Amino acid sequence: MADKEVLLTPEGLQKLEEELDYLKRVRRREVAARIKQALEFGDISENSEYDDAKNEQAFVEGRILQLEKMLSNARLVSGEGKSETVTVGSRVRLLDLDRGEEVEYTIVGSAEANPAQFKISNESPVGRALIGQRAGQEVTIQVPAGVLHYKILAVQ
Repeated sequence: MADKEVLLTPEGLQKLEEELDYLKRVRRREVAARIKQALEFGDISENSEYDDAKNEQAFVEGRILQLEKMLSNARLVSGEGKSETVTVGSRVRLLDLDRGEEVEYTIVGSAEANPAQFKISNESPVGRALIGQRAGQEVTIQVPAGVLHYKILAVQ
């Protein structure tokens, strides 16, 4: 089975590359130093400091592998240019027809999704429903909390 393609904006790609660099250059060394220091305490069978350091090492190495895999399967999406339809990389201004409030989302790949920053995944219910739609269209979206009704005001 082929690895899943990871859609990234230029900003998302840069963040993942910076995290990978930090983990490899800084965190690996810090964890190795913690392990070395814990070994100096003697018997590792009852050394919680050693166990903690080894667990942290496993986490760091796992994250490095995860990031390397994501980056090797990355496809860059720019969101640049004039597109009338919603795609990954689009900023979409919506009117919530139930509340009368406006909200703006950026559609990103799942690796970049951060709802607190209004970056939603193209794989989320809202993201999937918006992909391919145009300004002026109304969409009804089934989400775990119920049903949302939006009108697309603008696609950038």
